Amino acid sequence: MKTLLKSGRIITAEEEFIGDVLIEGEKIRAVGTNIQPDADTVVVDVSNKFLTPGGVDVHTHFDLPMAGTVSSDDHYSGLKAAAFGGTTTVFDFISQDRLSLKECVDSWHAKADEKAAVDFSCHMNITTFNDQVAHEIPELRKMGINSVKVFTAYNGRLRLQDGEIFKVLRIARNNQILVMVHAENGDVIDILVDEALKTGHRKPEWHALTRPAEGSVENVFRTISLAQQAQAPVYIVHMNTAEEVRILKEARAKGLSVMGETCPQYLYFTIDDLRKPDGAKWICSPPMRTHADNVGIQEMMGQGILQVFATDHCPFFYNGTYPILYEGEEIAIPGKELGMDDFTKIPNGLPGVGDRMLVLWNYGVRKQVITPQQFIALTCTNPAKIFGLYPQKGTLMPGADADIVVWDQDNPIQYGVKYSQHRTDYNLYEGWEMQDTIQKVYLRGKLIVENGNWLGARGQGKFLNCGDPEII
Repeated sequence: MKTLLKSGRIITAEEEFIGDVLIEGEKIRAVGTNIQPDADTVVVDVSNKFLTPGGVDVHTHFDLPMAGTVSSDDHYSGLKAAAFGGTTTVFDFISQDRLSLKECVDSWHAKADEKAAVDFSCHMNITTFNDQVAHEIPELRKMGINSVKVFTAYNGRLRLQDGEIFKVLRIARNNQILVMVHAENGDVIDILVDEALKTGHRKPEWHALTRPAEGSVENVFRTISLAQQAQAPVYIVHMNTAEEVRILKEARAKGLSVMGETCPQYLYFTIDDLRKPDGAKWICSPPMRTHADNVGIQEMMGQGILQVFATDHCPFFYNGTYPILYEGEEIAIPGKELGMDDFTKIPNGLPGVGDRMLVLWNYGVRKQVITPQQFIALTCTNPAKIFGLYPQKGTLMPGADADIVVWDQDNPIQYGVKYSQHRTDYNLYEGWEMQDTIQKVYLRGKLIVENGNWLGARGQGKFLNCGDPEII
């Protein structure tokens, strides 16, 4: 079957023009102007609309156990929410919670494959390092995985020491694997948390006050230094301060192979949101910073300093004692109420995978913070390139998967929890006006979202084997 999307404003990371996209089966057959349909081609008029590639979100957490509960989106509900938000490819993280890395990967597939609502892949967390793990890391490539993540925080749980990170970087370098780093100062955090609790400071704002920005800045610098000594590329996740991004800018100007990612929460929210009566909604790690950081990160995003705009999607109910209605059934999952009297017991994480594209387009492109081409690069093309999926994903060109988003122009909505489709009871952008909205979403040529209706199915997503990472 063929589908011709006719006379739309086509936007890629390089250009935009009025033209047509011909879909045949699961692939884009042609992109151009005045493409003539065959007799068996379904023609869809998309004039006065614009077309983008399906989004690629490379930082999400589904069905993740944490703080006595589990993140409220699984690989069906979360990937379905992604689709409603124009994202057709997601990357999850695999916990190192089995005896071997292969057992970890197999366990993750067992819970993800039959549920996935859009295409998906994964990164492997390395939170314990020894000779066996060193031997196993190269084997990840045979499993379709080309990236690992390490932490400089969460002492006694997730953190590796600098020497271990250095070893992981060298192994990764020799096997075409990209190392991702969560950069905070775990030692300082532990001391400050202990002091806060002893002095009775238990409100949500203390989550941010005990994870100071200086610790993130220092660890970004150290991470880049370790990678330079290992002669390996490195990717820094969820950059949350303007100073971190300035360090990234300086490192890239020197020709170092370092790439940076940020997330919506670090552009639009601050520690003041944690001081609200419902401040627990904004608890994530690293925390929100200051308005100056918001502005600085946005400015440097517009300068092309950052490579990826992801989400770190990891949702929890705000009050899991009250059920919500999801696909006709009541569901309640313990959430942030677990830390009602103690910020250290609030599950860390936010909903976001369905918000990312709408928020950045309406509050980034429309407000002239970034260009339409930068939007596509940050949300689609760059992540696909970096993690070895380009040009299958992240672009509109012949031969690519027909992952296509059709946007309505000047069709405003009041955004919020009902629109976003996350399986949780709140949305950070409640009441925000979205001027341009998503009308249709195609996954490999199949229409899965149309005018707010779900046409997709549980398990329709395919696992994606990643090729060599590209350093951009």
